Amino acid sequence: MNYLITGLGNPGPEYAHTRHNIGFDILEALAKTHGLEFRSGRLGEVATWKSKGRTILLLRPSTYVNLSGESVKYWMHKEKVPLEHLLVVVDDIALPLSALRLRPAGSDGGHNGLKSIAGILGTEEFCRLRFGIGKDYPRGGQVDFVLGPWKEEEVSLVGRKTAQAVRTIGEFIFSGPQAAMNSVNRLVFE
Repeated sequence: MNYLITGLGNPGPEYAHTRHNIGFDILEALAKTHGLEFRSGRLGEVATWKSKGRTILLLRPSTYVNLSGESVKYWMHKEKVPLEHLLVVVDDIALPLSALRLRPAGSDGGHNGLKSIAGILGTEEFCRLRFGIGKDYPRGGQVDFVLGPWKEEEVSLVGRKTAQAVRTIGEFIFSGPQAAMNSVNRLVFE
């Protein structure tokens, strides 16, 4: 059973640890939990984790968020990952910072990474773990907010949510999406 866990973000040090790169940060935390190292691969950095008869590929696309679909499609095809075993970890301004939500499908919600993946795969029927980043920005300031670093007062909460996201990914893989949704979607982080 093959799984593909994709964390969305932009490559390059100027984007490191920004709100838009939370997908990369969550996959890094997951890799550290299991003693994995990312290596450069085609269209992204990958790490492989094997457990309980499952092979899990962690992917951080190098295509920039807006073109993530190319990387996801390549690795799904290469590793023969069925659509129901794909999980995309993504930032979401439509959710408050206190929220972490797992959904089995849905619209892109204006997120260009999800739009790219859905467009290239030809479906929106894939799981996504949405990490709420809130909308604490002035009119016209969305890009700077999303590509900006976390505020000092947010760092502790982001750390707790990241740890929960790692647990949720494990539950998605080993117990299934419904069990993972039942556990995480009711949580409120403060």
